[in-house]
Amino acid sequence: MALPSILPYTMPTASELPENKVSWSPDPKRAVLLIHDMQQYFVDAFTPGESPVNELVANISMLRKQCVEFGIPVVYTAQPGGQTLQQRGLLQDFWGAGINGGPYQKRIIEELAPEQQDIVLTKWRYSAFRKTNLLELLNGQGRDQLIVCGIYAHIGCLLTACDAFMQEVEPFFVADAVADFTLEHHRMAIKYAADRCAVATSMQQLLDKLRTAQDAADQADQALNEAVITTGEGGGAESGRAAGTADESAAASDEGKASASDSTQALAEDGSLPLTLDLIREQVAELLQESPAEVGDHDDLVHEKGLDSIRIMSLVERWRYTGAGITFVELAERPTLIDWWKLLSSRSLPALPNTDYFAWRRG
Repeated sequence: MALPSILPYTMPTASELPENKVSWSPDPKRAVLLIHDMQQYFVDAFTPGESPVNELVANISMLRKQCVEFGIPVVYTAQPGGQTLQQRGLLQDFWGAGINGGPYQKRIIEELAPEQQDIVLTKWRYSAFRKTNLLELLNGQGRDQLIVCGIYAHIGCLLTACDAFMQEVEPFFVADAVADFTLEHHRMAIKYAADRCAVATSMQQLLDKLRTAQDAADQADQALNEAVITTGEGGGAESGRAAGTADESAAASDEGKASASDSTQALAEDGSLPLTLDLIREQVAELLQESPAEVGDHDDLVHEKGLDSIRIMSLVERWRYTGAGITFVELAERPTLIDWWKLLSSRSLPALPNTDYFAWRRG
């Protein structure tokens, strides 16, 4: 029931990948990188210094480095050691006791050790979504793409990609940044992913597309800055509105809060997640890494607070999911909380159902 000793095999290359059924494209503002179970216990099953583990570690390391540069959050999974029979459940019947209670087997290998800003989830079952808060993390950051790498390809990596797909998250299965018991298992996982639930891609193909998307976002940022500068030069009325008097700000805030109360009640009766001015403030503050109290109703979120186009687009996608039909341009043209609230409260529709079976828990 223990892990097999894995004999060397050649890592699949880009030219060997099957044709994908979907044409999803990775986007730095929508994606999260998942580094799956790269713990000593699982890595030690490979033959040291041979393929595929050499390429596996090198490619994940490069993938992680580039994702950090693109501003893509990095999430690790790691199984706990010394589990009880109750905790292991049916895994015990297939794999035995698993990782022991000591520190060596459960640690993530040194070459891929998590950084301070990374998130490490305690993983209990094949899928990284089961008994964890991975879905909440994705939803909370307005992200709906998952880049999957790690081990083992046909078990946890594939089941996580399938689970992501079934929860409306687009998976990207990085074929040369996963590894398996045998080449046959590895190829099977890639083929199933491409045929049924994910985009199968090489590391380089993925990074090239992320870079293209990042370049497009940078151009959008530049256009946004130019548009705001032009607006500021062309109208004292607009700058006067942004500055405002203390009385006008208070009145607008009261108006927004009243609208929030009315709209919240209407949405709640439909059973959807209500958008309120305070909730919007919290979501924006989270992206800015500030406390909600530091984000004023009339603050210029672009020039004063530094909110860039990638984070604005993440808000657009998050709020669209709640049923609000808004666009990036509309938010960019009026970059204050009170303007966004007025826009959202006039566009909100009942949200799609989103059932979550697991309590929030930090691994």
